[in-house]
Amino acid sequence: MLWGGRFKYGLDNNALKFSSSLSVDINLILEDIEGSKAHAAMLAGVKIISRHESEQITKGLRTIEQEWKDGKWNPDAEKFEDVHSAIESRLFELIGDTAGKLHTGRSRNDQIATDILLWIRKRCFLIQDSIKNLQIILLKISSCHINTLMPGYTHMQRAQPVSLAFHLMAYVEMLERDKNRFEQIYNSNNQSPLGSGALAGSTLPIDREFTARELGFNKPTENALDSVSNRDFILDYLHACSVGMMHLSRLSEEIVLWSTSEWNFIKLADSYSTGSSLMPQKKNPDLAELIRGKSGRAFGNYISLASALKSLPLSYNRDLQEDKAPLFDSSFSYEDSLELMASMLSTAEFNSGRFREEMQGDFSLATDLADWLVLKGVPFRQAHGVVGKLVQKLEMEKRNFKDVTVDELKKISPVFDESAVECLDINNSLNRKKTYGSPNPVLVQKRIEELLKKLV
Repeated sequence: MLWGGRFKYGLDNNALKFSSSLSVDINLILEDIEGSKAHAAMLAGVKIISRHESEQITKGLRTIEQEWKDGKWNPDAEKFEDVHSAIESRLFELIGDTAGKLHTGRSRNDQIATDILLWIRKRCFLIQDSIKNLQIILLKISSCHINTLMPGYTHMQRAQPVSLAFHLMAYVEMLERDKNRFEQIYNSNNQSPLGSGALAGSTLPIDREFTARELGFNKPTENALDSVSNRDFILDYLHACSVGMMHLSRLSEEIVLWSTSEWNFIKLADSYSTGSSLMPQKKNPDLAELIRGKSGRAFGNYISLASALKSLPLSYNRDLQEDKAPLFDSSFSYEDSLELMASMLSTAEFNSGRFREEMQGDFSLATDLADWLVLKGVPFRQAHGVVGKLVQKLEMEKRNFKDVTVDELKKISPVFDESAVECLDINNSLNRKKTYGSPNPVLVQKRIEELLKKLV
């Protein structure tokens, strides 16, 4: 134990098992060693320990790091409270009593805050790379489907024609925002808590600027009390994971729908589908469903930590030990989901001609027809009503726009002429779009090229 001096008896075995966080915070072993190396170098720099002692400690830490990577050392969760005590115990075995000097001027409170912050900052880069990879896959698929027609929906009712490229590009833009969130998390958490001690700094001449630089931070944190109790950066990270998982969940829902016989719009590879234990014909989009399901865990992890933090007085409380399980769960789930979504989409096949004939003549071009009237000087509200009456008439007659003649249009409004019928041709619908950000193929192609140039 790192704290047993004033205690007559050791911690009860069941109490140790209940309180041990080693099985979770072992994920921080490399960051803990990294922080300890910087701390040892700083202690030597301010002459609290000798240069030789610092080198001994650093060599021992490197040995532990290699032993861990090689699978030769794996601390027992029933023996140690956390990763810090496990490393210190192993360091004593390797270098003797000099190991006891490493914790000089440092508490587990500032140590763990530093470890988590280092881990999150590294993870931000890894996740950004995974997001970028998924974006590139979506862009490449989109480049092949700029003219692949599909219905655009509002309220899950067919609204206006779009292209598959335009639809997928909406997710590319979502992913761009997701990527930016992790960039912001990295940039806004650039201060090192190391050297804050338990809550009030140290009487020793600790050089916090040195350790901050060594660990890649811009500067030390300003207030030791806040430094050891702050978990806002974990909440920020969990929020970014939650929003990212929500976006993947929305895309997963669409993949599930598109893969049904009713939609017949996407065919997933066998490698990313499962069958049924009872029904031989089944091919299920289970990976998409699992991604969709894991989004709920990500939301729950955010609430879990926010609930733990909401009533904590300053500074450190043991409740904060519960910050790491939700952090790792959300991060690993999100990283896995990004990778699997990328693989699933890159191996999928889209039915390019699925909707073209079906949409020819349906009512999804009603707004285009109303816009045609507006360009002829008809007020939009009046044009809306005219086209609405036309749709009502055709529905009653169980007909659609494909069957409409110019004479019928003129009976609805004398403004209509031969060119109005051209508005009802689904093959020209996307090219007629004028506004920036619309599914006009020229605009979509340009945006794809812009993003590929930026990302690749």
